[in-house]
Formats: sequence, structure tokens, C-alpha cells
Amino acid sequence: MSLSTGRTARRHWEFLRSFMLVVVMATEGLAVAAGTSFARSAGGTSPQPTVAFYYGAELPVDELRAFDIVVVEPDHGFDPTTYRTSTSELFAYVSLGEVEPKRRYGQDIPQTWFNGTNTAWGARVVDQTQPEWPAFVVERIVAPLWARGYRGLFLDTLDSYQLAVERPEMRRLQEQGLAAAIRAVKKAYPELRLIFNRGFEILPDVHREAFAVAVESLYQEWDQAKTQYGEVSQSERDWILGQLKTVTSQYRLPVIVIDYAPPAQRELARRTAKKIKDLGYIPWVSTPALDYLGIGSIEVMPRKILMLYDSRTDPDLMEAPIHRFVDFPVNYLGYVPEHWDVRQGLPSFPVVGRYAGIITWFRSDDVGLGAALPQWLQAQTAQGVRVMVFNHFGFPLEAKRLTLLQLAIGGGSRERDAVTIVRQDRRIGYEAAPLPSREEFVPLRLLQGESLLTLRRGKDDGEDAVAFTPWGGYALSPYVVAQVPQAKTFRWLFDPIRLIHEALALPAMPAPDTTTENGRRLLLIHIDGDGFPSRAELPGAPFAGEVVLKQILEPYQVPTTVSVIEGEVAATGQYPELAPQLERIARRIFALPHVEVASHSFSHPFVWKEENQDPAHPEAISLAIPGYHYSAHTLDREIKGSLDYIDRTLAPPGKRTEVFLWSGDTNPSDAAVAKAYEATVYNLNGGDTLITKTNPSLTAVAPLGLQKGAFFQVFAPNQNENEYTNLWRGPFYGYERVIETFEMTEHPRRLKPINIYYHFYSGTKKASLRALQKVYDWALAQPVSPVSVSDYAKKVLDFQRLVIARDEQGWRIRGATHLRELRSDPAWGYPDLAQSHGVVGYADHEDDRYIHLSGEAEVRVTFTGRPPATPYLREASAPLRDWRQGRDRVEFSFRETRPVHYALGHSERCRVSREPGLRADRVIPSSPAGRRNIEGTGTGTGTITISCRP
Repeated sequence: MSLSTGRTARRHWEFLRSFMLVVVMATEGLAVAAGTSFARSAGGTSPQPTVAFYYGAELPVDELRAFDIVVVEPDHGFDPTTYRTSTSELFAYVSLGEVEPKRRYGQDIPQTWFNGTNTAWGARVVDQTQPEWPAFVVERIVAPLWARGYRGLFLDTLDSYQLAVERPEMRRLQEQGLAAAIRAVKKAYPELRLIFNRGFEILPDVHREAFAVAVESLYQEWDQAKTQYGEVSQSERDWILGQLKTVTSQYRLPVIVIDYAPPAQRELARRTAKKIKDLGYIPWVSTPALDYLGIGSIEVMPRKILMLYDSRTDPDLMEAPIHRFVDFPVNYLGYVPEHWDVRQGLPSFPVVGRYAGIITWFRSDDVGLGAALPQWLQAQTAQGVRVMVFNHFGFPLEAKRLTLLQLAIGGGSRERDAVTIVRQDRRIGYEAAPLPSREEFVPLRLLQGESLLTLRRGKDDGEDAVAFTPWGGYALSPYVVAQVPQAKTFRWLFDPIRLIHEALALPAMPAPDTTTENGRRLLLIHIDGDGFPSRAELPGAPFAGEVVLKQILEPYQVPTTVSVIEGEVAATGQYPELAPQLERIARRIFALPHVEVASHSFSHPFVWKEENQDPAHPEAISLAIPGYHYSAHTLDREIKGSLDYIDRTLAPPGKRTEVFLWSGDTNPSDAAVAKAYEATVYNLNGGDTLITKTNPSLTAVAPLGLQKGAFFQVFAPNQNENEYTNLWRGPFYGYERVIETFEMTEHPRRLKPINIYYHFYSGTKKASLRALQKVYDWALAQPVSPVSVSDYAKKVLDFQRLVIARDEQGWRIRGATHLRELRSDPAWGYPDLAQSHGVVGYADHEDDRYIHLSGEAEVRVTFTGRPPATPYLREASAPLRDWRQGRDRVEFSFRETRPVHYALGHSERCRVSREPGLRADRVIPSSPAGRRNIEGTGTGTGTITISCRP
């Protein structure tokens, strides 16, 4: 990357560490920020770290970030430096007493250094008395791990020498050698933290070198020789407890207890973890392979849903029904869709504990996997993972396969017999009524469960078309979505949000929310660069860019992300003779303090992916720029090149482009999205949120975005004026109908932020300008919190990565530094401000309670049945910079220089002291009971102090 653009290597690295979403494979990094401390968890509420063990190759990075320490198998190639955050760190597994055949360094160990075998695990026992063994451990085992960035090790097999020697004096020699190796490691790397697995015999010699001590099988065990789970005997448990008492009382070391339970018995794992925790120890309950997201001091609540589809029928996921129709309800519920193409086979890693459920959408009853698909689904449901099937099951509906899912298939009636509805639950008919179909009648019957829609053909055959089952639920075609006749719009036959929630039995937990901050609906505004050089139908025929500057951007001084197309305004583009004038206007726009700088590409690709282009019509691929042809080989020119041009030529000192806005079909390739991340800018556009009074359907509400390879494409919350004006054919005042969309995505549920999104060509006509002004005036009359596109993108990326866990006190959330709102059910009560951490207030909207967060690295939310007894933030029109709350005092400030409106709850006994630059606040009645609360408007960034009487 060129340093002449001002994007230094440091900025590049920090951006990728903070916002890159990475698929973790054998040698790929994990995207997070740096710095770790384990003195205590956020909020200072626990003196012990939370610990997880995960030896699988497919690391569930986001979920494991809930834990302070995660012990991993280093041979899988994870990068601990890019994983490390302020709250979570990887420790490497090291077998100090045995060497497994798979270890590379094992080939370099002389055969004379082995003195026994662990037949249960197929490993060779090391003779710890070998004088060169400590140096080998330091140089060949530990040094490479230190060089890779590991700063903690889990030392296993510390008692394996007992398999090889029996005489006490010989064992003592082994123990001395083992202690010498450990001391050599600490001498070479004093900062390295070591967790011992058992090693009770050597603790008197090396307890000062230990960070913690682990032990396996206190209550539940795994017998490797018998390959079975079981309960630990009381005598064995008593012996272990005696050893652990010495560890804690004499050596003052934390204790980690690792127990084993079958994945299907998650409740047993919960009970076991609680018993361990009640003893004061750090629990981890998992499988013997430790390749399963188990339960520790906290239980991670999976936020990903595994979404199966078939690329044979849906080659472009952007157009696949599972993405178009199902991703949004999943997002609304607070979950992240993770799409899985069954063409690559079925997942081989454990699903339970990692995913909140499975959703499938297939276009036929045969995706080519035969019996493998129903067997795999049955295996997941047997472990407690629930499944929701949409459209088709994906395998032939034969009795032997259906019995695995407690279903049966009938037959016998004639295809020409009429089909009628014999039972329709009130949950059916949400946006459209079901129309019985003879062509798609399937005589599928429930053996156990609840049918929501039952049809009959002839006298005997019945079809349970939409149903809840013991393992989840299904909805068969054509009773999922119905296409509106002679239109390209659709209607749900049921509320997908409710149906998915019920079918997957999703737990009652707070949902991360990207629509709101501090109780107010977000407002973001962005302009695509199209039409900047167009002449307006106004006196003097000014350029559209100048019209938008004078009539929109200058009068409406709210955060706005503005882009230009280099090929339209630069001398290297279509209009070199106009470039000096156009660039001058662009510089004036970008100099406005409320404008965020963005690029809309070099040549405005209309079709980003080559496989979707028509070579016979090059004019439909991108703008015609002399000497240039867009292709997959020119992505650098489109993205980094246009960013560099804007930074070098148009952006004022101190400003750089922050956003890349996708053009044309807004369906970039994986490689294109990767280029945007490499350029350290955020990306936006895509999605088709076009819900209106003439298209009143949740099928017209788009999800947050789409994963493109290792990176995430962030969708615009709403569509632009092109869609509201019949592709700019008129009526040109049509964009005012976007207000319908804003209203319908606010009630009865808040589904989206307000997003004013348009092109510069809206400045060419009086009707479109008036429509824009009407939309601005409406939006700014609402209680909103204006943000830039980059701010919104950060929230979406937080949504994709943040982790939620629970313990006895409530909820722990990590990764919600930019996303600062949770949505909860008022029936759960109020946030307990005294017991919570990182929570500053709440507000109710419709049937939801919105909980405001401060942006801490770790948030703790505890609910109570009583409203707060101390002042809290009810709403604010800008993000908080900080919030400090004491028993009789609250101090806070905002990250905003423009006027900020705020309101506090339970502040009737309080008064305000103001810093210079803050306008006088007022105390107003704000409840039906006449209670008086503080409400004010600050015009600066000074600290506001609230002092309260007892």
C-alpha cells in the first residue's frame, strides 16, 4: 500500500485487527484487537479468569472470546497475536510427559529418551531424567510457540512418568527432571504463564512457576480404555479434593476442573459445572476430544444459526431464498446466519453448543446427498440441536428416512382429487392466505408434534404442511411465501420471526440491535456519486453536485457520507474538460465538517461479477471510460485507485476516505470485498429493503449484509430514489414514498434505522429536490440519533462478532464497543444498574425494552423487577463519550460537537452543574405520575455532572 495516500501501515494493521471478520482455518489469523489482562473480569466482579479448552481445528472464534483464557491445539496453526484482545487470549497445549506420533518434534527425540508407553492414547512416555530434556523443551517445543505469540501454556501429562516407573526413588528422579524442565521454561521466558494439569507431586518444587492448576474428572469422567462416560467414584473424588485443598490453601493457586459429559446431555454439563463452581473452582465440562463448545464458569449462548442451501440450484447466494427471505428474521432475533453449501458435504465438526439451530431451504426433495442428509439431521437433533426446514426437505420422502424425524408418508388418493384445508392455525395467514395446491400436495403426516396447517386430498390422504415437531419444525412449499400475481413481490404465510423463534426454541436473551443508540432510532445519510456532472433543470443549468451542495448539504448539517465516481469527476474520466469545475465542487463538499468522504469506484461497475456480465453489451458492464475496461483484474483500480485519487486530490487536510459504496448491482465478488478491507475502509450498499404500503411484507426487508468469503458486505438499511421513481423514469417526486418505508420499519417493530440514500442526480429536477427536502424534514422531526455510514458499519460488524454468555447473575456481552443497544422483553424486568456493568439506561418502544450500553469491552446485564432507583439515561441524540455513576453523582459527556438532546430518568432529586459551552438544562415533568426528570441540550463536549439528594 502506498504511503503517499496517508494510509500508513499502522492504520492498515489496526483496521484489520479491529474489523476484519475471518474464517479461521489451519493457518489463518483471527480478527481482534490487542492487549490482555486477567487480573479480574470486566467490572471487577470475579477474581478468577474464565477458562475454556478447545482442541478442534475449526475454532469458534467469536464464541470463545467470551472466555479470558482459551487453551487450543497449536498445531492447527492459529495465530495468538491476532486473536489476543483486552479480554481473551489463547494458551497453547503442550504435552510435557508424553509425545504423540503426530508431533513434528517427536522425530528429533532420541529413542533412548523414552521409557514407556501410554497405550490408551497411543503416546510414548518421556524419561524426564535425561539431562538434555529441559533444553530440548525450551528450544524445540516452547521457543517456537513463544515466537508465534503464545504467552501461556497448558502443560499436560505431568504424571505420565508414573506409567513407566514404580519405585519411589525412581519416581522422585523423574519428578526432579520434570521440575527442572519447567524451571528452564520459566527462566527462558519469565512472562510465560503456565497451567499445570495435575502435577501434584512436583508442586512443592515449582508452585511458584504455576499460574493455575488443572485437574480432570472430579464428578464426570471419560474412560478411554472402555470408551465410555461415567461418574467418578467417591473415593477418587475425595482424593482429588484433598489435593486441590492443598493447591488453594498452601499455594494460593486458582484451580481449573475439567469434566466430561456427552454433548446431548447439556443439562448434565450445566449441573456439573455449577457443582464445580460452587466449590470455588473454575469449571470446564466438554467432550474427551475437547472439540466441542462446552460449559464453564459461564455458558456461551450461541448466536450463529447454520443455514443449509444448495448452490446447484442457487449458485449466487445473494439471490438465494434462504438469504433473501430468512436472513432478515434471523438478524432481527439477534442471530447471525452462517450459510453452508451442501455441495461441499455436511459439517463434520460438532454443531451443538456452537450454533443456536439449523435452518434449511432447498428447492427440491433431492439435493443429491441421499441418506446422508436425514441421518446427519437426526444426529444433530439427537444432541439437542433444533432444525427448521423451509420449502423442501432436500431428500426423498421415503418412510425409512422420515421415521428418523418422526414423520410418515401416506398415499392412495388420486392426484386429480381436490385439496382442501381442514385445519388452519391462527398463526397462518400472516401476510397472505394459503391456497391449496394439488400439484404440490405431499401426503406427509406428523407422528408427534403440532400441525399449523393441515390439508386433505380425497378422503384419506392428509398433509401437515406447516408444523412444529419435537426436533423443530418445517414449512413446505407452497405454504412458505406466496408470489403476488403478475409481480416480483412476495408475502409470508406466517410471521417468520415468530415461527423461527418457536421452532428453534430460542432462549430468552437480549438481542443486539443495530437500529438504535441511547434509545433513539439511528439516522444515516449517504449519497452515491452518480450524476454529479449532470446539469440541473434549473436556471443556469448548474451541475447536480453544486445543487445538492447548496440546497441539501449546506442547509441540512447532519452527518452525511458523500461519494464521487472518479471516472465522472476526474481528468482521467469521461469529462476531462469539466474536471477542474467538478473537482472544485467536490472539494467544497468534502470540506464540510459533517461530511464523511467516500468513493463510489472509478468506473461505476454495473455488474461486479464477471460470471454475471454480458460480454456482448460492454456498455452494461461499467461506464465507458477511454482506454479502460472493467474486469476482475482491475479491482485495485476501482477500489484502492479511486480511494487514492480522492485522498490525493479532493479530500481536505485531516480527512481521508472512510467508506467504499458499492455501485451497480451492488453484488461484489469475494475478491472485491476483500479489496475494500485491504484498503482499510468500510463498505456499504446492497440489500433490497423496499417495504411500502403497496408491498407491505417482511420479504421486502433485507438483512444486515452477506458474508463474502472471509469478509462481510454491509447492506444499506434502505434503498435509494432510483427504486422509488421507477428506475428514474418518474414520477420524480417518488422518493417521498420512502417515508412509508421508514414508518413501516418503525411500527409495530423497529426493523431498520432511517437511511436517507440517494444519488447526485436527484439534484437535477425540482420534483426530486422537493422530495428530498420533504424526506429530510420528516426524518429530522423524529427522535433520531444521526450517525455516519462508517459508524453504522462498525455496529453491523460488532453484531456479526459479539458474544453473549450467561451465568447465575445474568448476561455477559463482549465485543459490543460500537453496537451499544440491546433489545429485551419488558417481562424480564428492568436493568439493575447497581449490579450491571456498562449499562447506562433504558427506554421502551412498542413491545420492546431497549437497554443502552456504554461501549465497555465487557458488559454485564442483570435484570430486576424494580425500576432503577438512581438516575439513568433515558435517551440521547448522540453517542456517549463516557458515563461515570456513583451513589449520588453522575458524570457524562457526548462524542459530538453539535447540539445534543438528552433526557434522564429518576432524576427528580437531582440538579445539573454545567461545563462551559453547554446550554442551560431544564427540569420537566416526564411521566404520567408527574415525576420530574432532567432533560437538556448540550452544545459542546464538556462533562455534564448530575448531583442528587438521598
